Amino acid sequence: MSSKENVSNEKNINGSNQSGANQPGSYQTESKQTDSRQSGRLEKKIALITGAAQGLGEAIARRFAAEGAAVYIGDLQKDAGERTVLSINNETGKAHYINLDVTSEQSWSLAMETIMKQEDRLDILVNNAGINIREPIETMKAEQLDAMLAVNVKGPFLGCKYAIPIMRKTGGGSIINMSSVCGLIGHRYTPEAYTVTKGAVTLLTKTVAVRYAKDNIRCNSIHPSTADTPLTQVILQDPIKRQERLGEVPLGRLASLSDIANTALFLASDEASFINGVALPVDGGTTAD
Repeated sequence: MSSKENVSNEKNINGSNQSGANQPGSYQTESKQTDSRQSGRLEKKIALITGAAQGLGEAIARRFAAEGAAVYIGDLQKDAGERTVLSINNETGKAHYINLDVTSEQSWSLAMETIMKQEDRLDILVNNAGINIREPIETMKAEQLDAMLAVNVKGPFLGCKYAIPIMRKTGGGSIINMSSVCGLIGHRYTPEAYTVTKGAVTLLTKTVAVRYAKDNIRCNSIHPSTADTPLTQVILQDPIKRQERLGEVPLGRLASLSDIANTALFLASDEASFINGVALPVDGGTTAD
């Protein structure tokens, strides 16, 4: 995440960096797929993941690296980003840190220039960075809305803008935009501004998908429900919030970061070569009701 993303008082409880929820004590259990599997599904691919110094972005970066990709961690959190890079490289992966403010066009241009100098291609872009300032419409300040639009909408827009010509030049690629269940439905527990930004990401994805398919560029979005993270666990200590979140997921549990990272891996891989313009929920059935 960029430093601007730290304005959030609850970062992405319904989306970019966190997802899914359900009944405590349910018989359902988390998927046991682990990051140790290495079948080379992204061998020789070059991937840029925004907001990847920690959280969901880090989980995606680790998953991609385990499958053979060279991953670029785009973030303003330099210390955290470099720690993640060192950890991935120590695990026989290949990772690099890039200073990236997703709200800045100049920052995007410099990041892509760096990748092209080092790799001469970009195969995968994951627009993961995002924020959630949890204020309802009646009390949200205009500058708070502007901050959310800058990170959550302008960020992916600029990412697509700078990735598309590179991918076209090298024969195609996969763009994955991290949205939310709030990009598919009106969510009663989520502020309106967050839903606005994630809905915008949903339609940005579909528009890019249909316009640039001719260049063999696929664009898909992932829509998590509330994710199992340390922040979520703190929030769910409130029994009312716990019942709200855990009561809406038919599968009866929170989404894990692994659930979401594995979905991103699939969409990034050649296994998804005919999947384009899809809004893919990772929500345990939340949006099916």
